Amino acid sequence: MPDDAVMRIRRRLFENATVVLPGQARPRFSVLVEDGVIQTVAPREQLNDQVVEERIDLGGDFLAPGFIDLHIHGTGFYLVDDGPDALAGLCGLLPKYGVTGFLPTVAPRRPDEDAEFLASLANAEPDGARVLGFHLEGPFLTLTGALPREALGNADPRRVERLIEACRPYSAIFSVSPDFEGILELLPIMAAGGTPVFMTHTRASVQQTEAAIEAGVRHATHFYNVFPVPPEPEPGVRPCGAVEVVLADPRVSVDFILDGEHVAPVACRMALACKGIDGVALITDANVGAGLPPQRRPYRFAGYDVTFAYQGGPARMGDDGPIPGALAGSGLTMDAALRNAIRMLGLDLWQGVAMLSATPARILGLGDRKGRIAPGFDADLVQLDADLRVKQTWIGGHPQL
Repeated sequence: MPDDAVMRIRRRLFENATVVLPGQARPRFSVLVEDGVIQTVAPREQLNDQVVEERIDLGGDFLAPGFIDLHIHGTGFYLVDDGPDALAGLCGLLPKYGVTGFLPTVAPRRPDEDAEFLASLANAEPDGARVLGFHLEGPFLTLTGALPREALGNADPRRVERLIEACRPYSAIFSVSPDFEGILELLPIMAAGGTPVFMTHTRASVQQTEAAIEAGVRHATHFYNVFPVPPEPEPGVRPCGAVEVVLADPRVSVDFILDGEHVAPVACRMALACKGIDGVALITDANVGAGLPPQRRPYRFAGYDVTFAYQGGPARMGDDGPIPGALAGSGLTMDAALRNAIRMLGLDLWQGVAMLSATPARILGLGDRKGRIAPGFDADLVQLDADLRVKQTWIGGHPQL
């Protein structure tokens, strides 16, 4: 963590960088930062005479906007569901992977304890990667997937209001199933003030999905995963459901776990063809143990073991899980997701970076101050070497590693 002397520096000049901008990566550029906000982005020679307290020579490395993870349960030995200390540890760890902001994802708990637990997280004041809201994956779901049975709740507006209040001063961002009974009554409460509402864990019909979108759903998380194909209406007729509605509706963005196992890369390419870079984000959906080599001792999530066959591979349920061997989140880190986007999708660097920065910022309604290297934007920055490995991360202009 940065010491007090570093924190007091007001003006920094990041020079000799290959700055990743929309549509291109510009070599020999400099970025002037003052009080944690980007002031100028220009060729190096235009900023040589700036009076600053610190000059940072990046030696030609890439300088990208900080990554924003919309869906993450844990990484390393930290799991959000373990409480405020684990959240603090996660905030301190994530800059190692280029993450400057994220949505801690919380699995559902019993109705008599969920609001109190969320309030304990919201009242924490961790250093490191910024909490941008809390992602509540449940309890308003029809399919549990890897989540505990408490994921299946009732359509209780008072519970929604309690959860929203417990998350303050942060936003409560709900993931819901469009086919959850009574969900249309809840969606206006969840979407109040322009708060994005996600959909997931659903076998919703076309009509149910369209109704949920009209009521406020604007994003589909870990798209394709726990979005099962509807049954054939008759032999030879390919059915349509939530996936097709999402792809066809320009109001709805999507995100993917791009590890090569959760979903075939062609699904991500199809979404890009439908929605463009602005409508497709990458997430980790990382579980405790992500970023670490496999261990003989399994990790624990939602009351059962999770294991990893290899570093960066998906988390899978242990023998004590509801479906042994089934997917239970991922072992991805965001820098690995970027490398996968270049390798699996054939994207240019700026496109892959946008899916980890500008697009998630826009989904969260933060696209006017996060996710780009431009004047007026927060100085949340990541230095990447030629192999796209993280060398340093800055949050509000302050170094983290």
